[in-house]
Amino acid sequence: MPQEPTPATHAALRVLTAGSVDDGKSTLIGRLLLDAQALMTDQLDALRQRSATGDTLELALLTDGLEAEREQGITIDVAHRYFATPRRKFILADAPGHEQYTRNMVTAAAGSHAAIVLVDPTKLDLRRRPLQLLPQTRRHLLLAHRLGVAHLILAVNKIDAVADAAATFGAVAEALQTFSAQAGLKPTAVLPISALHGHNVTQRLGVPWYQGPSLLELLETLPVPKPPREEPWSLPVQWVQRDGDGTGHQPRIHWGRLTAGRVRVGEEVQVHPSGQRARVAAIRHHGGTELAQAQAGQSVGLVLDRALDVSRGDWLGAPQTLLGQRRFAATAAWLDEEPAIVGQRAWLRHGHRWVQARLAAIEHRLDLDTLQPAGDAQLAPNDLGRVVIEAAEPLPLRPFASAGPERGALLMVDPGTHRTLAALLVA
Repeated sequence: MPQEPTPATHAALRVLTAGSVDDGKSTLIGRLLLDAQALMTDQLDALRQRSATGDTLELALLTDGLEAEREQGITIDVAHRYFATPRRKFILADAPGHEQYTRNMVTAAAGSHAAIVLVDPTKLDLRRRPLQLLPQTRRHLLLAHRLGVAHLILAVNKIDAVADAAATFGAVAEALQTFSAQAGLKPTAVLPISALHGHNVTQRLGVPWYQGPSLLELLETLPVPKPPREEPWSLPVQWVQRDGDGTGHQPRIHWGRLTAGRVRVGEEVQVHPSGQRARVAAIRHHGGTELAQAQAGQSVGLVLDRALDVSRGDWLGAPQTLLGQRRFAATAAWLDEEPAIVGQRAWLRHGHRWVQARLAAIEHRLDLDTLQPAGDAQLAPNDLGRVVIEAAEPLPLRPFASAGPERGALLMVDPGTHRTLAALLVA
């Protein structure tokens, strides 16, 4: 029989908890850590001492580390926690639910493989049909989807706090599936849980109206998305190193992580933006190991057969594949405290490169209730919409939907205050 994968050999899963305020995100992570026996004895003792009573542990205290978070009973910053089961390793991110901290949620979602979007049915009008989800629940679902999170898990929390758990779960699940269909989302699963009491978190619920897996069982089986390997190869240069060999010869090693494809020794290389060409003379791995080839997801150093003017922020790739764009359309998650202004100047970060740019147009804002373009072409804080950007220099962009975040995502930063204005996903 095949052996179960171990934490050392199974890829770690990055998981985000999202949803509206007080839906139980911090409590859920605390419950996962507690029930998976991922807490040290001193951590558990400290938790008991900090909790209000000895009977009910305030599990949110495990992630709400800031003094302001503990005083106000809210999550402000993103907290990461690490644990492992016999089947895999996990990196958990607890994101704020408040609308004013949406930018923190976007930061956490950008690097996550899965998102658990919680829904608190006690906040909903269960008598209303069709059932209406909270705006922040819809916003977090859309953001997680638009930011490329591969697995969307919809968790109906506090199932112990409603009179008819089966009927409530059915109604909320139907509302979630309806919204997902309208928004073009494909949820991985919809499941009931009670983070406070541990129902269906690590152990199955065991009721006639739900026969699915527990949350942890589901998380242990989700595949980690792999970078595209069949596309032309590309590598954003993070660092250029001179490597002396003791003879006075100092070849340059261009270090970075391959975002797509496979590269082999001897293949032709084109540099973006200069357009210069060379061939791959050697591929270095960490520790000085030389490879015959490397594939997407690996961090490697490329040695070229001739010296070229390459610096941090440049791209290396197969010839004729790194085509630059100065003007492009993108989906924007507007994160600044001030509304967007057409003509606004900004810095764009793409890969390891910073370029100047301007907001050329706001085509529309997305109405979170109808999921259709709104009539007004304005973006207020935490709005989603479609914009047109003009960059001062060409960037090797690809649509986010096909290329992922490496070539299809950018950050827009205010040049004066250095505040993050928006997260951009190339259309």
